[in-house]
Amino acid sequence: MQLSSLSPTTDSLTAFEAQALLLQDPRPYPQDEALHQLGHALMNEVLDLLTETALEDFSGLVCEALIGAFHSAAGRIERDADKARDTLGGLVRDFDGSEILDVEIQEATRRARAADVATLALEIIRDAAAASYTTSTGEVWNPWKGSVRASRTTAAQIGARDALRAGKAHKHAGAFPGATIVAFRAAPQADTAEDAGRIFDALNWAHGQWPDMALATSGAKGAEKLAIKWANQKRVTLVLAKADFDRNGRAAPFRANDEMLELDPVCVLTLANSINPNRAADLKPFGPALNLAQKAGERGLRHHPVKARA
Repeated sequence: MQLSSLSPTTDSLTAFEAQALLLQDPRPYPQDEALHQLGHALMNEVLDLLTETALEDFSGLVCEALIGAFHSAAGRIERDADKARDTLGGLVRDFDGSEILDVEIQEATRRARAADVATLALEIIRDAAAASYTTSTGEVWNPWKGSVRASRTTAAQIGARDALRAGKAHKHAGAFPGATIVAFRAAPQADTAEDAGRIFDALNWAHGQWPDMALATSGAKGAEKLAIKWANQKRVTLVLAKADFDRNGRAAPFRANDEMLELDPVCVLTLANSINPNRAADLKPFGPALNLAQKAGERGLRHHPVKARA
């Protein structure tokens, strides 16, 4: 099916297909479904190739690099679209009614819209690949740097430093709508079925209290990965305060806590050890979760430790 041949009133068009149709490009755009299939197929092909081979130990890195490549390309094209809009703004301001400027305005508009559609196409492929990665491995992809805007299949993901900069620039709401932050810190070993159930209960409670919430977490393995899965399912914005070990060394997890607290959370949720007694007995409580709880108390913030069902 060639999108250029469709009527703009066709009810079955997706958001991507509708935007592509408005460009009136004589060349067809791929269908939304085909972009999803490409993302799933690429990821599944990589996983099938690497699984049960000597490269299996590095499969996570390879898969995340593949997803990241689409993310990076989408970001680059989006920046091109922003440049085209800047050019368009200047042309509109200087418009004197001449035919030459009118043609230039039309061309700048076309470039900006075409870049927007291309960005959306790559985001669809990225999100489909990320979804297959999670389904196959249980891991959740996060960008190594930068942010991910919301789509139909994933939550927006914003770096804590980006969010803080946006707040200082009085663009808080633009960075993450509502800007009601709930912080979550939990132990890597808290990844059992019992832990997942209580973590989801706590996050659902928080979402009920603050429907416009954004979830701040460091994205560490275990319980915090479970929280990220919840956010993706609920399409709740993520603010990631990643531990920067290269810069901060052993203090990195605690500096990540400080970044979360700078976001002025309305509530802090912590889980310092697994709710499963067998798992908890073998491991010490997670220091960064205890640290965040302590700092929240010192600041008078609302704190709720995640506990086992009574």
